[in-house]
Amino acid sequence: MTTTTQTRPTTWIDACPAARLRPEDGVAILLPDRTQAALFRTRDGHLYAVDNIDPYTGAAVISRGIVGDRAGEPTIASPMLKNVFSLRTGQSLDDADVHLNTWPVRQNGTTVQIATGAQESTP
Repeated sequence: MTTTTQTRPTTWIDACPAARLRPEDGVAILLPDRTQAALFRTRDGHLYAVDNIDPYTGAAVISRGIVGDRAGEPTIASPMLKNVFSLRTGQSLDDADVHLNTWPVRQNGTTVQIATGAQESTP
């Protein structure tokens, strides 16, 4: 049996000027499909994008969270209930059944760009 997988071409959109995304600060982005994403740059310069909606409260606050790490894993802690998520995978580090979607993100010249399709993590 042969299985083929079709992949959609990635569409990149401008999210914000790179200078606006300072290390360990978040920026909320409204995507064309009306989904909210939260962009982050860690101290080591890596870029990440996760859902901006906190799955525990329903509030659009993840971009205001606390960037950190847990045993080398880059994390974001919700500013409301302090639930911690991996910035790489979106997986909650407190509850195996909860996750944030993630998006590919890159810097292109002086602009940070985000791919329009979210990548759902699998717990």
